Amino acid sequence: MQNKYTTPIKPTFCPGCGNFGIMQAMKDAFAQLNLPSEKIVISYDVGCNANMADFINTYGFHGLHGRSVPPAVGVKLANHKLTCLALIGDGGFYGEGAQHFLSLMRGNHDITVLVHDNQRYSLTTGQMSPTTPKGTITVSTPEGAIEEPINPLAVSLVNHCTFAARGFAGDVVHLQDLIVKGIEHKGFSLIEILQPCVIWNKERSYEWYRERVYKLENEGYAADNRQEALTKAQQQDKLAIGVFYKEEKKAYHQEVSSLDNGPLVEQAINRIDIGKLLEEFK
Repeated sequence: MQNKYTTPIKPTFCPGCGNFGIMQAMKDAFAQLNLPSEKIVISYDVGCNANMADFINTYGFHGLHGRSVPPAVGVKLANHKLTCLALIGDGGFYGEGAQHFLSLMRGNHDITVLVHDNQRYSLTTGQMSPTTPKGTITVSTPEGAIEEPINPLAVSLVNHCTFAARGFAGDVVHLQDLIVKGIEHKGFSLIEILQPCVIWNKERSYEWYRERVYKLENEGYAADNRQEALTKAQQQDKLAIGVFYKEEKKAYHQEVSSLDNGPLVEQAINRIDIGKLLEEFK
């Protein structure tokens, strides 16, 4: 069934790239939810992951670097019957797009954001990104990164995120389940994905992650306590994957009165009286 989400174009990711696992998990999630291709809109950022626009058979939109999330929000407001996702890297979302990250959580916009986090700007030869560990030597930090890395999940948990999760590109089945849950959640869903980059971040290999990741659900963890989620997010010796926190709350479009009568694309415009508006310009 997943073949309906696949285009004839052969993927051009580097052999072993974590994007292969992420793309497979996405397609499997769409199939599990039985989503029609024409009812899915994916907003892509600039980066290696953005090449998925050629390989995934859904509607797609390419945003500017760090700006893939606002278009997804616009699509959702125009037609909230659509399933809207945004794909973006750690550099784009936590660097150039950090303002969008914070603002859209506050509004609880009903989109699912998949962040491909390989701790680098890998498309442009592996410069440090906001999640690069302090001291790391990259082409842009030959003496080691001076800045401390951002903790995306911790930031989300103290800024009203209603669905915060982390997955691993090397565990496609588990990641598929997270994407399904993120899409089903009515509100802003952040899925931080640990993505090995086999070219520019050889230190964080699949083996490195497998030695450190563990699944929250195997620990009897309940994703209903924001403070406990924050503690898990700040853990350094091991890396938890799974749903850290989930809260049921009205999504942004559910509180917009102009959408009470249905999606904007389905509302008639021939009965709108703009006379009073035009009077203001006389």
